[in-house]
Amino acid sequence: SNILVNIGPHSVWVLLGMYSLGCWGLISASGASGTQNQAQHTAGGPRELLRRHKRSWVWNQFFVLEEYTGEEPLYVGKLHSDVDKGDGKVKYVLSGEGSTSIFTIDENTGDIHATKRLDREEQAYYTLQAQAVDRLTNIPVEPRSEFVVKVQDINDNEPKFLDGPYMAGVPEMSALGTTVVQVAATDADDPTYGNSARVVYSIISGQPYFSVDPKTGVIRTALPNMDREVKDQYVLVIQAKDMVGQMGGLSGTTSVTVTLTDVNDNPPRFSRKNYQYMVLESLPVASVVARVKALDNDIGPNAEMEYRIMEDGPGVFNITTDEDTQEGVIILQKPLDFETKNSFNLRIEATNRNIDPAFVHLGSFSDTTSVKVTVEDVNEPPVFSTQLSKMVVSEDARVGISIGRVSAHDPDSSNSAIRYSIDRNTDLERFFNVDALSGVISTAKPLDREVNSVHNLTILAMENDPTQVGKGFAVITVLDINDNPPVFAIEYETLLCENAAPGQVIQTISAVDKDEPPSGHRFYFALPPSVAGNSNFTLRDNKDNTASIVTKRGGFRRREQVLYRLPVLIVDSGSPALSSTNTLSVSVCDCDSDGVAQSCGAVAYTLPAGLSTGALVAILGCIITLLVMVLLIVSMRRRKKEPLILEEERDVRENIVRYDDEGGGEEDTEAFDMVALRNLNVIRDPKVRRDVTPDTPTFFPYPRSSSSLPVYKTLPANVVFREFIWDRLKDADVDPSAPPYDSLQTYAFEGNGSVAESLSSLESLSTDSEQNYDYLSNWGPRFKKLADLYGDGKSVFS
Repeated sequence: SNILVNIGPHSVWVLLGMYSLGCWGLISASGASGTQNQAQHTAGGPRELLRRHKRSWVWNQFFVLEEYTGEEPLYVGKLHSDVDKGDGKVKYVLSGEGSTSIFTIDENTGDIHATKRLDREEQAYYTLQAQAVDRLTNIPVEPRSEFVVKVQDINDNEPKFLDGPYMAGVPEMSALGTTVVQVAATDADDPTYGNSARVVYSIISGQPYFSVDPKTGVIRTALPNMDREVKDQYVLVIQAKDMVGQMGGLSGTTSVTVTLTDVNDNPPRFSRKNYQYMVLESLPVASVVARVKALDNDIGPNAEMEYRIMEDGPGVFNITTDEDTQEGVIILQKPLDFETKNSFNLRIEATNRNIDPAFVHLGSFSDTTSVKVTVEDVNEPPVFSTQLSKMVVSEDARVGISIGRVSAHDPDSSNSAIRYSIDRNTDLERFFNVDALSGVISTAKPLDREVNSVHNLTILAMENDPTQVGKGFAVITVLDINDNPPVFAIEYETLLCENAAPGQVIQTISAVDKDEPPSGHRFYFALPPSVAGNSNFTLRDNKDNTASIVTKRGGFRRREQVLYRLPVLIVDSGSPALSSTNTLSVSVCDCDSDGVAQSCGAVAYTLPAGLSTGALVAILGCIITLLVMVLLIVSMRRRKKEPLILEEERDVRENIVRYDDEGGGEEDTEAFDMVALRNLNVIRDPKVRRDVTPDTPTFFPYPRSSSSLPVYKTLPANVVFREFIWDRLKDADVDPSAPPYDSLQTYAFEGNGSVAESLSSLESLSTDSEQNYDYLSNWGPRFKKLADLYGDGKSVFS
């Protein structure tokens, strides 16, 4: 038989396995308890064992302590087979988890060792396979079988608070034993083996205010009625210890910050029982008079409060709560008057807005204080007895008539005299005046209701201090009189058909009047006596402020008369009645069968009936042909047209010569002809144009001899220009290429110029100059060229 033996430090157990060829033996060194590894014995003798033919391995777990710190590899156990006769023919092979990195086996003896330090918290067990093979052929002599190496736990992990540190809150004034928060610690050790993972809780810091349940970790209040206003935060240190808190156990700690939340357990209290404030009587309404505050040790909504005025002041003052500062803001509701009342005594109450019924037994949650408001006198502006005065005046009122009176007084005790004036921004045209002393308003100019029916005046009242100005308002309504005659409501355009029948209404007219009588307008219409008997039209008053124009006859013809002008007399019902005569224009028109005008105005005469359409077309064709020929001739003449003035001496004033060459001054005579730039003031002998016949007739006789031509320098200024234009006109008249119609000629003749004559040097070639230029020789090298040209020929530079 084969024997499998596991020997531990505390127990010995034997495993028996039956094989036809032999049996294995395994000796394991472990720290496992004997309860887990029990000896198994067979009931039969050797003969019974030999009868069994089933071949299998019977294995149990191997146990290895974690965190082994020895220098030598840790012995785990031993494999042995009966096939192994000790002659070295059998080799032991180990495979599976960690078979090469952690566990090794002696292939000759079957001894198994752990070469590394094991941690149960990383891996609790390893599954391995064992096999015995022939050393030479590597043929298994026993089937492969598995066994487990289990890592046995030791207490090497302390409890940890994974959710720490903790923040918690509990209302102040809570009862004893009120739950605050629950803490929990975890231990990575094996909870199924020993007490390594059994944790108990204790409080290290935070007593005597709080306690912790040892098993559950629930933190509770240990004292009743803790006051937030005394201390609002506590920091607790909680410890968790394994091994059920026994000696040698590992521990971990965490902090728990407990904040006492506020409850409304404190009433508001004023720091003073009396307050005094002073305000000016000129303080505007809705201004802040003062601020008072009741202190409350609570915070947040529990410190919110309401203020109210209890005595002497309702109506004049009001108090509200500033939501940001919880102050009571006293606000003025009515104007103050020092002369009427110069002080106010207010009784103000402050009450908590959110009262907790649980703490009503502590007392009243309100407080009161006294506030005295003293009014200081200021110099006030005058006050009108009536802020708005309404007055009426007739538009025909004469200048200087009194309309009404305004009155103001000084509200101060000095009772200064008042002077009145009108704000001219409200009376720009100065229609009214006000008496400075009495306040009587009178007219200053004639009034016209139709221009402005209502005047809004601002009356100023001033006392000795010019800065104190009171304002009052006067509304003056201008009453209407009948001063405007009625006129046509619109500009009528009356059309009369040629086929109109007698008695036909061709126009209905109405009137307007700028006046506004109290009873409304009533207009009367009629034809003036001068035209009442005309044979063409009559007028019918409709008695409703309208009238109808009616034809007296038919057969109106545009050929006879195109336009009729009918005067209409309109009278109003005013007193006295006013009238006006308005002219109605009636145009005769050609109308269709429905009476719609087709054409109005004068009739165009037609050609005689004997001229046929073909003749008209022929005449029109001839006219068009003649027009085309005329246009062609004009076009050709324009193409051949030459300038009206070709004289070289004139071109200098009508042409712009552009060149980029500076030239050499007056010595350079090759760039252009200097003669062309000579001064026109030199006596000119008009020459006949070289490109035309000299004896070309003209419409006006011109002098031919040069002796008869005026010298420009010797003529008066007005004659110079007249002669110059006269010469130009002559040149244009004798020009054969000039157009056969008037054309605009533009000349730039400068006239005689100044007494110093021309400053240009262009005529120096043709005229003698008495100017002495010898001084140019003294101006240095830069003026050498000018000195050579205009000097006496002797240069100081040569």
